[in-house]
Amino acid sequence: MHNKTLAELSRSLRNKEISSEELTRLLLDRCNKFNKSLNCFISLTEDKALSLAMEADVKIKANNAGPLTGIPIAHKDIFCTHGIRTTCGSKILDNFISPYDATVVKQLESAGMVMLGKTNMDEFAMGSSNETSFYGPVENPWDKERVPGGSSGGSAVAVAARLAPAATGTDTGGSIRQPASLCGITGLKPTYGRVSRYGMIAFASSLDQGGPMTRTAEDAAMILNAMAGFDERDSTSVDREVEDYIAALEQPIEGLKIGLPKEYFDERLNPDISQIVHDGISELEKLGATVTEISLPSSTLSIPVYYVVAPAECSSNLARFDGVRYGYRCEDPKDLNDLYCRSRGEGFGREVKRRVMIGTYVLSAGYYDAYYLKAQKIRRLIRDEFQQALKDVDVIIGPTTPGTAFRLNELMDDPISMYLSDIYTVSVNLAGLPAISVPAGLLNGLPVGMQIIGDYFAEARLLNVAHRFQQVTDWHQKKPTGYE
Repeated sequence: MHNKTLAELSRSLRNKEISSEELTRLLLDRCNKFNKSLNCFISLTEDKALSLAMEADVKIKANNAGPLTGIPIAHKDIFCTHGIRTTCGSKILDNFISPYDATVVKQLESAGMVMLGKTNMDEFAMGSSNETSFYGPVENPWDKERVPGGSSGGSAVAVAARLAPAATGTDTGGSIRQPASLCGITGLKPTYGRVSRYGMIAFASSLDQGGPMTRTAEDAAMILNAMAGFDERDSTSVDREVEDYIAALEQPIEGLKIGLPKEYFDERLNPDISQIVHDGISELEKLGATVTEISLPSSTLSIPVYYVVAPAECSSNLARFDGVRYGYRCEDPKDLNDLYCRSRGEGFGREVKRRVMIGTYVLSAGYYDAYYLKAQKIRRLIRDEFQQALKDVDVIIGPTTPGTAFRLNELMDDPISMYLSDIYTVSVNLAGLPAISVPAGLLNGLPVGMQIIGDYFAEARLLNVAHRFQQVTDWHQKKPTGYE
Protein backbone atom coordinates (compact mmCIF):
# COMPACT_ATOMS: atom_id res chain seq x y z
CA MET A 1 0.00 0.00 0.00
CA HIS A 2 2.90 2.39 0.71
CA ASN A 3 4.00 2.07 -2.92
CA LYS A 4 0.76 3.53 -4.21
CA THR A 5 0.63 7.11 -5.42
CA LEU A 6 -1.54 9.67 -3.71
CA ALA A 7 -4.15 9.33 -6.46
CA GLU A 8 -4.18 5.53 -6.07
CA LEU A 9 -4.49 5.82 -2.29
CA SER A 10 -7.42 8.19 -2.71
CA ARG A 11 -9.25 5.53 -4.74
CA SER A 12 -8.32 2.78 -2.26
CA LEU A 13 -9.73 4.80 0.64
CA ARG A 14 -12.94 5.60 -1.26
CA ASN A 15 -13.35 1.91 -2.19
CA LYS A 16 -12.85 0.88 1.46
CA GLU A 17 -9.82 -1.27 0.56
CA ILE A 18 -8.03 0.23 3.56
CA SER A 19 -8.94 2.69 6.27
CA SER A 20 -7.10 5.93 6.91
CA GLU A 21 -6.14 4.68 10.36
CA GLU A 22 -4.64 1.49 8.90
CA LEU A 23 -2.76 3.45 6.26
CA THR A 24 -1.49 5.95 8.82
CA ARG A 25 -0.28 3.22 11.17
CA LEU A 26 1.48 1.49 8.28
CA LEU A 27 3.33 4.66 7.30
CA LEU A 28 4.16 5.61 10.89
CA ASP A 29 5.71 2.16 11.31
CA ARG A 30 7.83 2.78 8.21
CA CYS A 31 8.81 6.21 9.52
CA ASN A 32 9.93 4.75 12.84
CA LYS A 33 11.83 1.97 11.05
CA PHE A 34 13.72 4.03 8.46
CA ASN A 35 14.05 7.45 10.05
CA LYS A 36 16.82 6.24 12.35
CA SER A 37 19.13 5.98 9.37
CA LEU A 38 17.68 8.51 6.93
CA ASN A 39 17.09 11.26 9.53
CA CYS A 40 14.38 12.80 7.36
CA PHE A 41 11.97 13.63 10.20
CA ILE A 42 12.67 16.00 13.08
CA SER A 43 9.37 15.20 14.78
CA LEU A 44 6.77 12.47 14.30
CA THR A 45 3.27 13.49 15.39
CA GLU A 46 1.84 10.04 15.94
CA ASP A 47 -1.03 10.92 18.31
CA LYS A 48 -2.26 13.76 16.12
CA ALA A 49 -1.90 11.63 13.00
CA LEU A 50 -4.03 8.82 14.40
CA SER A 51 -6.63 11.28 15.69
CA LEU A 52 -6.91 12.93 12.26
CA ALA A 53 -7.04 9.51 10.57
CA MET A 54 -9.97 8.41 12.72
CA GLU A 55 -11.79 11.65 11.91
CA ALA A 56 -11.14 11.02 8.23
CA ASP A 57 -12.54 7.49 8.48
CA VAL A 58 -15.79 8.86 9.90
CA LYS A 59 -16.11 11.21 6.91
CA ILE A 60 -15.26 8.43 4.44
CA LYS A 61 -17.83 6.11 6.00
CA ALA A 62 -20.45 8.84 5.76
CA ASN A 63 -19.54 9.47 2.10
CA ASN A 64 -18.57 13.01 3.08
CA ALA A 65 -14.96 12.85 1.98
CA GLY A 66 -12.93 14.79 -0.56
CA PRO A 67 -10.17 13.38 -2.77
CA LEU A 68 -7.48 14.05 -0.12
CA THR A 69 -9.43 12.92 2.94
CA GLY A 70 -7.50 10.38 5.00
CA ILE A 71 -4.24 10.59 3.05
CA PRO A 72 -1.08 11.12 5.15
CA ILE A 73 1.34 13.95 4.41
CA ALA A 74 4.58 15.24 5.92
CA HIS A 75 5.26 18.94 6.47
CA LYS A 76 8.61 20.65 6.13
CA ASP A 77 9.56 21.95 9.58
CA ILE A 78 9.41 25.52 8.31
CA PHE A 79 5.60 25.58 8.46
CA CYS A 80 4.14 26.55 11.82
CA THR A 81 1.94 23.86 13.37
CA HIS A 82 -0.32 24.66 16.32
CA GLY A 83 0.85 23.06 19.55
CA ILE A 84 3.70 21.25 17.80
CA ARG A 85 7.39 22.08 17.78
CA THR A 86 8.47 24.09 14.74
CA THR A 87 12.26 24.32 14.58
CA CYS A 88 13.24 25.41 11.05
CA GLY A 89 16.15 23.00 11.51
CA SER A 90 17.81 25.40 13.96
CA LYS A 91 18.99 25.26 17.55
CA ILE A 92 17.58 28.74 18.07
CA LEU A 93 14.03 27.39 17.60
CA ASP A 94 14.58 23.97 19.15
CA ASN A 95 12.09 24.71 21.95
CA PHE A 96 9.57 26.75 19.94
CA ILE A 97 5.97 25.52 20.05
CA SER A 98 3.90 27.35 17.49
CA PRO A 99 0.66 28.96 18.74
CA TYR A 100 -0.99 28.73 15.30
CA ASP A 101 -1.07 26.80 12.03
CA ALA A 102 0.41 28.05 8.79
CA THR A 103 -2.25 28.60 6.14
CA VAL A 104 -0.84 25.73 4.06
CA VAL A 105 -1.09 23.36 7.03
CA LYS A 106 -4.63 24.49 7.81
CA GLN A 107 -5.77 24.17 4.18
CA LEU A 108 -4.43 20.64 3.82
CA GLU A 109 -5.91 19.60 7.16
CA SER A 110 -9.24 21.10 6.09
CA ALA A 111 -8.98 18.96 2.95
CA GLY A 112 -8.77 15.93 5.26
CA MET A 113 -5.04 15.17 5.07
CA VAL A 114 -3.28 13.51 7.99
CA MET A 115 -0.03 15.04 9.25
CA LEU A 116 2.60 12.37 9.97
CA GLY A 117 5.26 14.75 11.24
CA LYS A 118 7.73 17.55 10.50
CA THR A 119 10.61 16.91 8.11
CA ASN A 120 14.27 17.79 8.46
CA MET A 121 15.69 20.69 6.49
CA ASP A 122 18.71 22.94 6.08
CA GLU A 123 18.76 25.49 8.88
CA PHE A 124 16.30 28.28 8.03
CA ALA A 125 16.21 26.81 4.50
CA MET A 126 19.80 27.94 3.89
CA GLY A 127 21.58 25.14 2.09
CA SER A 128 21.55 22.89 -0.94
CA SER A 129 22.38 19.58 0.71
CA ASN A 130 20.41 19.28 3.98
CA GLU A 131 23.70 19.21 5.88
CA THR A 132 23.28 22.51 7.77
CA SER A 133 20.45 21.24 9.98
CA PHE A 134 21.00 21.40 13.76
CA TYR A 135 19.54 17.87 13.81
CA GLY A 136 22.16 16.40 11.51
CA PRO A 137 22.31 15.65 7.80
CA VAL A 138 19.62 13.78 5.90
CA GLU A 139 20.79 10.80 3.85
CA ASN A 140 19.70 10.09 0.29
CA PRO A 141 17.92 6.68 0.11
CA TRP A 142 19.41 6.04 -3.34
CA ASP A 143 22.90 6.14 -1.80
CA LYS A 144 23.19 6.86 1.91
CA GLU A 145 26.65 8.32 1.44
CA ARG A 146 25.17 11.12 -0.66
CA VAL A 147 23.09 14.20 0.06
CA PRO A 148 19.38 14.43 -0.78
CA GLY A 149 19.64 18.08 -1.77
CA GLY A 150 18.16 20.97 0.12
CA SER A 151 16.72 22.74 1.77
CA SER A 152 13.63 20.51 1.53
CA GLY A 153 15.74 17.35 1.69
CA GLY A 154 13.77 15.72 4.49
CA SER A 155 10.52 16.07 2.57
CA ALA A 156 12.10 14.70 -0.62
CA VAL A 157 13.52 11.67 1.21
CA ALA A 158 10.24 10.94 3.00
CA VAL A 159 8.49 10.73 -0.38
CA ALA A 160 11.31 8.89 -2.19
CA ALA A 161 11.64 6.24 0.54
CA ARG A 162 7.85 5.69 0.57
CA LEU A 163 7.44 6.98 4.13
CA ALA A 164 4.81 9.47 2.97
CA PRO A 165 2.92 9.75 -0.33
CA ALA A 166 3.38 13.53 -0.32
CA ALA A 167 5.14 16.30 1.55
CA THR A 168 5.25 20.07 1.62
CA GLY A 169 8.41 21.97 0.77
CA THR A 170 9.53 25.54 0.24
CA ASP A 171 11.55 26.91 -2.64
CA THR A 172 13.69 30.05 -2.30
CA GLY A 173 16.31 29.25 -4.95
CA GLY A 174 15.49 25.68 -5.92
CA SER A 175 14.80 24.07 -2.54
CA ILE A 176 11.86 22.02 -3.84
CA ARG A 177 13.13 21.24 -7.33
CA GLN A 178 16.78 20.44 -6.52
CA PRO A 179 16.07 17.78 -3.84
CA ALA A 180 13.22 16.44 -5.99
CA SER A 181 15.75 15.93 -8.78
CA LEU A 182 18.39 14.32 -6.55
CA CYS A 183 15.84 11.99 -4.93
CA GLY A 184 13.89 11.00 -8.04
CA ILE A 185 10.51 12.56 -7.23
CA THR A 186 8.30 15.34 -8.61
CA GLY A 187 8.60 18.81 -7.07
CA LEU A 188 6.58 21.90 -8.01
CA LYS A 189 7.54 25.51 -7.24
CA PRO A 190 4.39 27.59 -7.89
CA THR A 191 4.25 31.20 -9.07
CA TYR A 192 5.28 33.63 -6.32
CA GLY A 193 2.07 34.57 -4.50
CA ARG A 194 0.07 31.52 -5.62
CA VAL A 195 0.46 29.74 -2.25
CA SER A 196 0.16 31.58 1.05
CA ARG A 197 3.35 32.33 2.96
CA TYR A 198 1.49 33.00 6.22
CA GLY A 199 3.01 30.82 8.93
CA MET A 200 5.93 29.82 6.72
CA ILE A 201 9.02 31.04 8.55
CA ALA A 202 10.70 33.55 6.27
CA PHE A 203 14.17 33.23 4.76
CA ALA A 204 13.98 35.67 1.82
CA SER A 205 10.52 37.18 1.61
CA SER A 206 10.55 38.11 -2.09
CA LEU A 207 11.72 34.62 -3.11
CA ASP A 208 10.18 32.05 -0.72
CA GLN A 209 7.29 29.96 -2.03
CA GLY A 210 5.69 26.80 -0.71
CA GLY A 211 4.79 23.88 -2.93
CA PRO A 212 4.09 20.12 -3.12
CA MET A 213 6.60 17.28 -3.31
CA THR A 214 5.08 14.06 -4.62
CA ARG A 215 5.79 11.02 -6.74
CA THR A 216 3.82 12.19 -9.78
CA ALA A 217 2.52 15.33 -11.46
CA GLU A 218 -1.03 14.07 -10.92
CA ASP A 219 -0.38 13.91 -7.17
CA ALA A 220 1.15 17.40 -7.23
CA ALA A 221 -1.98 18.71 -8.95
CA MET A 222 -4.17 17.21 -6.25
CA ILE A 223 -2.14 18.86 -3.49
CA LEU A 224 -1.92 22.20 -5.29
CA ASN A 225 -5.71 22.25 -5.66
CA ALA A 226 -5.87 22.40 -1.84
CA MET A 227 -2.77 24.57 -1.22
CA ALA A 228 -3.31 27.39 -3.71
CA GLY A 229 -5.44 30.45 -3.15
CA PHE A 230 -5.60 33.99 -1.85
CA ASP A 231 -4.87 34.63 1.82
CA GLU A 232 -5.64 38.07 3.22
CA ARG A 233 -3.15 37.46 6.04
CA ASP A 234 -0.29 37.28 3.51
CA SER A 235 0.50 40.62 1.86
CA THR A 236 2.33 38.80 -0.97
CA SER A 237 -0.63 36.51 -1.77
CA VAL A 238 -2.24 37.14 -5.17
CA ASP A 239 -6.02 37.48 -5.31
CA ARG A 240 -6.62 35.32 -8.37
CA GLU A 241 -8.99 32.45 -9.03
CA VAL A 242 -7.49 29.00 -8.58
CA GLU A 243 -7.74 26.66 -11.54
CA ASP A 244 -8.72 23.01 -11.27
CA TYR A 245 -5.27 21.56 -11.87
CA ILE A 246 -6.59 18.02 -12.16
CA ALA A 247 -8.93 18.95 -15.01
CA ALA A 248 -6.05 20.13 -17.21
CA LEU A 249 -3.82 17.05 -16.82
CA GLU A 250 -5.08 15.01 -19.79
CA GLN A 251 -5.05 17.77 -22.38
CA PRO A 252 -2.97 16.88 -25.47
CA ILE A 253 0.33 18.72 -25.89
CA GLU A 254 0.37 18.61 -29.67
CA GLY A 255 1.69 21.95 -30.90
CA LEU A 256 3.38 22.75 -27.57
CA LYS A 257 6.34 25.06 -28.14
CA ILE A 258 9.38 24.17 -26.04
CA GLY A 259 12.26 26.59 -25.57
CA LEU A 260 15.76 25.26 -24.86
CA PRO A 261 18.02 27.93 -23.30
CA LYS A 262 21.48 27.57 -24.81
CA GLU A 263 22.97 28.86 -21.55
CA TYR A 264 21.62 25.78 -19.75
CA PHE A 265 23.48 23.35 -21.98
CA ASP A 266 27.03 24.68 -21.82
CA GLU A 267 30.23 23.23 -20.34
CA ARG A 268 28.93 23.54 -16.76
CA LEU A 269 26.44 20.74 -17.37
CA ASN A 270 27.41 17.09 -17.09
CA PRO A 271 27.13 15.83 -20.71
CA ASP A 272 25.37 12.66 -19.58
CA ILE A 273 22.69 14.75 -17.86
CA SER A 274 22.40 16.86 -21.00
CA GLN A 275 21.68 13.68 -22.97
CA ILE A 276 19.07 12.52 -20.45
CA VAL A 277 17.27 15.86 -20.68
CA HIS A 278 17.38 15.80 -24.48
CA ASP A 279 15.99 12.25 -24.41
CA GLY A 280 13.14 13.50 -22.23
CA ILE A 281 12.43 16.33 -24.65
CA SER A 282 12.38 13.79 -27.50
CA GLU A 283 9.53 11.99 -25.73
CA LEU A 284 7.57 15.24 -25.70
CA GLU A 285 8.34 15.76 -29.40
CA LYS A 286 6.80 12.34 -30.09
CA LEU A 287 3.63 13.69 -28.48
CA GLY A 288 3.59 16.60 -30.91
CA ALA A 289 5.69 19.26 -29.21
CA THR A 290 8.17 21.38 -31.16
CA VAL A 291 11.55 22.62 -29.94
CA THR A 292 13.42 25.85 -30.57
CA GLU A 293 16.61 27.24 -29.07
CA ILE A 294 16.28 30.39 -27.00
CA SER A 295 18.72 32.60 -25.11
CA LEU A 296 18.56 33.81 -21.51
CA PRO A 297 21.90 35.65 -21.33
CA SER A 298 21.39 37.24 -17.91
CA SER A 299 20.68 33.83 -16.34
CA THR A 300 24.45 33.33 -16.05
CA LEU A 301 24.38 36.11 -13.44
CA SER A 302 21.62 34.49 -11.38
CA ILE A 303 23.90 32.97 -8.73
CA PRO A 304 25.71 36.23 -7.78
CA VAL A 305 22.42 38.15 -7.90
CA TYR A 306 20.69 35.57 -5.71
CA TYR A 307 23.51 35.55 -3.17
CA VAL A 308 23.17 39.30 -2.76
CA VAL A 309 19.37 39.52 -2.65
CA ALA A 310 18.64 36.44 -0.51
CA PRO A 311 21.20 37.15 2.25
CA ALA A 312 20.07 40.79 2.38
CA GLU A 313 16.51 39.69 3.04
CA CYS A 314 17.52 36.97 5.48
CA SER A 315 19.60 39.40 7.54
CA SER A 316 16.44 41.43 8.06
CA ASN A 317 14.08 38.48 8.63
CA LEU A 318 16.34 36.74 11.13
CA ALA A 319 16.79 39.85 13.28
CA ARG A 320 13.69 38.75 15.20
CA PHE A 321 15.54 35.76 16.65
CA ASP A 322 17.29 37.61 19.48
CA GLY A 323 16.70 35.48 22.57
CA VAL A 324 14.16 37.90 24.01
CA ARG A 325 10.66 36.78 23.01
CA TYR A 326 10.98 33.13 21.99
CA GLY A 327 13.49 30.51 21.03
CA TYR A 328 16.96 29.86 22.40
CA ARG A 329 18.39 32.19 25.05
CA CYS A 330 21.97 32.06 26.29
CA GLU A 331 22.62 31.39 29.97
CA ASP A 332 23.35 34.24 32.41
CA PRO A 333 23.73 37.16 29.99
CA LYS A 334 25.67 40.10 31.42
CA ASP A 335 23.55 42.72 29.70
CA LEU A 336 21.22 43.17 26.72
CA ASN A 337 24.03 43.27 24.18
CA ASP A 338 25.51 40.08 25.61
CA LEU A 339 22.06 38.45 25.42
CA TYR A 340 21.73 39.34 21.76
CA CYS A 341 25.26 38.38 20.76
CA ARG A 342 25.53 35.08 22.58
CA SER A 343 21.96 33.92 21.89
CA ARG A 344 22.44 34.45 18.17
CA GLY A 345 26.04 33.25 18.18
CA GLU A 346 25.18 30.03 19.99
CA GLY A 347 21.78 29.52 18.33
CA PHE A 348 22.64 29.99 14.65
CA GLY A 349 24.77 27.60 12.62
CA ARG A 350 27.71 28.48 10.39
CA GLU A 351 25.84 28.87 7.09
CA VAL A 352 23.15 31.06 8.63
CA LYS A 353 25.79 33.30 10.20
CA ARG A 354 27.60 33.54 6.87
CA ARG A 355 24.48 34.69 5.05
CA VAL A 356 23.38 37.11 7.76
CA MET A 357 26.81 38.77 7.68
CA ILE A 358 26.83 38.97 3.88
CA GLY A 359 23.32 40.41 3.88
CA THR A 360 24.12 42.99 6.52
CA TYR A 361 27.21 44.02 4.56
CA VAL A 362 25.45 44.53 1.22
CA LEU A 363 22.74 46.61 2.90
CA SER A 364 25.15 48.79 4.83
CA ALA A 365 25.85 52.44 4.05
CA GLY A 366 28.22 52.79 1.11
CA TYR A 367 27.56 49.30 -0.25
CA TYR A 368 23.80 49.31 -0.86
CA ASP A 369 24.09 50.96 -4.28
CA ALA A 370 27.16 48.96 -5.29
CA TYR A 371 25.69 45.54 -4.48
CA TYR A 372 22.02 45.33 -3.51
CA LEU A 373 20.64 47.95 -5.89
CA LYS A 374 22.71 46.60 -8.78
CA ALA A 375 21.56 43.05 -8.02
CA GLN A 376 17.95 44.17 -8.13
CA LYS A 377 18.50 45.79 -11.53
CA ILE A 378 19.97 42.57 -12.92
CA ARG A 379 17.09 40.66 -11.33
CA ARG A 380 14.73 42.76 -13.45
CA LEU A 381 16.75 41.90 -16.57
CA ILE A 382 16.44 38.19 -15.75
CA ARG A 383 12.68 38.57 -15.36
CA ASP A 384 12.34 40.52 -18.59
CA GLU A 385 14.33 37.91 -20.55
CA PHE A 386 12.06 35.15 -19.31
CA GLN A 387 9.01 37.20 -20.23
CA GLN A 388 10.34 37.88 -23.71
CA ALA A 389 11.16 34.20 -24.26
CA LEU A 390 7.75 33.07 -23.03
CA LYS A 391 6.07 35.21 -25.68
CA ASP A 392 7.48 32.82 -28.29
CA VAL A 393 7.36 29.48 -26.44
CA ASP A 394 4.89 27.82 -24.07
CA VAL A 395 7.41 26.29 -21.69
CA ILE A 396 11.16 26.34 -21.15
CA ILE A 397 12.89 23.02 -20.46
CA GLY A 398 16.34 22.23 -19.16
CA PRO A 399 18.18 20.34 -16.43
CA THR A 400 17.24 20.84 -12.79
CA THR A 401 20.79 20.36 -11.50
CA PRO A 402 24.24 20.31 -13.15
CA GLY A 403 25.06 16.89 -11.66
CA THR A 404 23.66 14.05 -9.58
CA ALA A 405 23.69 13.92 -5.79
CA PHE A 406 27.16 14.66 -4.42
CA ARG A 407 28.70 12.94 -1.43
CA LEU A 408 28.05 13.97 2.16
CA ASN A 409 30.65 16.51 3.37
CA GLU A 410 32.02 16.87 -0.17
CA LEU A 411 31.13 20.56 -0.49
CA MET A 412 30.62 21.67 3.11
CA ASP A 413 33.95 23.52 3.13
CA ASP A 414 33.42 24.91 -0.37
CA PRO A 415 30.31 27.12 -0.19
CA ILE A 416 30.80 28.55 -3.68
CA SER A 417 30.65 25.10 -5.29
CA MET A 418 27.63 24.33 -3.11
CA TYR A 419 25.89 27.48 -4.32
CA LEU A 420 26.58 26.54 -7.96
CA SER A 421 24.47 23.40 -7.54
CA ASP A 422 21.45 25.75 -7.81
CA ILE A 423 22.63 27.34 -11.05
CA TYR A 424 19.57 26.24 -13.07
CA THR A 425 16.95 26.94 -10.41
CA VAL A 426 17.61 30.33 -8.77
CA SER A 427 16.70 32.43 -11.81
CA VAL A 428 13.13 31.09 -11.64
CA ASN A 429 12.77 32.44 -8.09
CA LEU A 430 14.32 35.77 -9.02
CA ALA A 431 11.68 36.09 -11.74
CA GLY A 432 8.83 34.70 -9.59
CA LEU A 433 7.89 32.08 -12.20
CA PRO A 434 6.51 28.56 -11.65
CA ALA A 435 8.64 25.49 -12.41
CA ILE A 436 8.48 21.75 -11.89
CA SER A 437 11.17 19.07 -11.71
CA VAL A 438 10.26 15.58 -12.87
CA PRO A 439 12.36 12.38 -12.86
CA ALA A 440 13.89 11.93 -16.32
CA GLY A 441 16.49 9.19 -15.94
CA LEU A 442 19.21 7.55 -13.88
CA LEU A 443 22.94 8.17 -14.11
CA ASN A 444 25.17 5.64 -12.36
CA GLY A 445 22.16 4.57 -10.34
CA LEU A 446 21.30 8.11 -9.20
CA PRO A 447 18.20 10.10 -10.24
CA VAL A 448 18.29 12.96 -12.74
CA GLY A 449 15.56 15.60 -12.95
CA MET A 450 14.24 17.61 -15.90
CA GLN A 451 12.97 21.12 -15.16
CA ILE A 452 9.95 22.63 -16.90
CA ILE A 453 9.45 26.38 -16.49
CA GLY A 454 6.29 28.28 -17.39
CA ASP A 455 4.77 31.73 -17.44
CA TYR A 456 3.13 33.32 -14.41
CA PHE A 457 0.22 31.25 -13.05
CA ALA A 458 0.77 28.57 -15.71
CA GLU A 459 0.91 25.76 -13.14
CA ALA A 460 -1.88 23.90 -14.97
CA ARG A 461 0.18 23.87 -18.17
CA LEU A 462 3.33 22.70 -16.35
CA LEU A 463 1.44 19.90 -14.61
CA ASN A 464 -0.16 18.92 -17.91
CA VAL A 465 3.22 18.65 -19.67
CA ALA A 466 4.76 16.79 -16.73
CA HIS A 467 1.81 14.39 -16.54
CA ARG A 468 1.90 13.62 -20.26
CA PHE A 469 5.64 12.99 -19.98
CA GLN A 470 5.06 10.59 -17.08
CA GLN A 471 2.41 8.73 -19.05
CA VAL A 472 5.00 7.70 -21.65
CA THR A 473 7.98 7.17 -19.29
CA ASP A 474 8.44 5.25 -16.06
CA TRP A 475 11.24 7.17 -14.34
CA HIS A 476 8.81 8.44 -11.69
CA GLN A 477 8.07 4.80 -10.79
CA LYS A 478 11.70 3.98 -9.99
CA LYS A 479 12.48 3.64 -6.29
CA PRO A 480 15.60 3.19 -4.19
CA THR A 481 16.40 -0.39 -3.21
CA GLY A 482 15.71 -1.40 0.38
CA TYR A 483 12.51 0.63 0.69
CA GLU A 484 10.14 -1.60 -1.22
